[in-house]
Amino acid sequence: MKKNVIAILLAACMLLALTACAAKAPAADTASDNTAADTAPAETPADATENTEDPSADDGKVYTVGICQLVQHEALDAATQGFKDALTEALGDKVVFEEQNASNDIPTCGTICTGFAASNVDLILANATPALQAAVSATQTIPILGTAVTEYGVALDIKDFNGTVGGNVSGTSDLAPLDQQAAMILELFPDAKKVGILYCSAEPNSVYQSDVVKAELEKSGVTVSVYTFADSNDVAAVTATACDENDVLYIPTDNTAASCTEAINNVAEPAGVPIIAGEEGICAGCGVATLSINYYDLGVTTGKMAAKILTGEANISEMPIEYFPDPVKKYNPAICEALGITVPEDYVAIG
Repeated sequence: MKKNVIAILLAACMLLALTACAAKAPAADTASDNTAADTAPAETPADATENTEDPSADDGKVYTVGICQLVQHEALDAATQGFKDALTEALGDKVVFEEQNASNDIPTCGTICTGFAASNVDLILANATPALQAAVSATQTIPILGTAVTEYGVALDIKDFNGTVGGNVSGTSDLAPLDQQAAMILELFPDAKKVGILYCSAEPNSVYQSDVVKAELEKSGVTVSVYTFADSNDVAAVTATACDENDVLYIPTDNTAASCTEAINNVAEPAGVPIIAGEEGICAGCGVATLSINYYDLGVTTGKMAAKILTGEANISEMPIEYFPDPVKKYNPAICEALGITVPEDYVAIG
């Protein structure tokens, strides 16, 4: 009997041991599964590192630059080309140009620049004063660079202009020293008593240049009269009146005049009235001499400014207007010969 009780107890112990082992086996599997699950997320940071973009890496961005040019003529064409060449040299195939010409229609400048603003171009080049004014009206956020703009304070109605526009505007100026242009008139034509100034009344910077040159000439006792045309349609008639009443004419850096030099010359040369011009393109078409800048080089300077703005190297709001450093005395050999005019040796022939 005693042996039977012991046997029963041993069997019960064995049964309990087997049950405990069976119960522990799934726990081991579960632990194994949990360990695998816990280990899997450890790979995620590595994957995240591979997919994270380096903020400083080149993202392949292509910059779109809108160009609004007031009118097609030699000076503005050269400025636009210099700008494009310089910016392409700096950025290569990472810049594309949307180039539009307003054909000397000021409202069209507004339409062009409004379109650039709507398409959110990266930068606008405004070539000539009306183009600049239109661009400034179209956007206060997109960077705007002017070129072939004579006086930014006048163009943008900035009182006490200190050389930096601020905001989203900067650029280059085609202003040659006006006092020296007035002195050129007196140097070449010391006996002139009457000088007529000819320009388009729609261009505020032409008005500014006229006022300065007129004041300089009047200091020397010269009688100065101003003759303005509204557009290209009355250029010839106004020029004829100016030639009839003056010994010499002066034309500032006026875009309408620059696009009508043939019409002006067809009147002035037969009348025997010489013209001093504010820039080389006008002089080449109808003038005898000029104190001129190089518009291609002016455009190059503007293009270099654009590259700095687009790449973040410079803040446009802090960039002062840049000027052409060394204007050159130039003359038109053909018209000088036709009018019997001999210029001093320090003048350089155009062409």
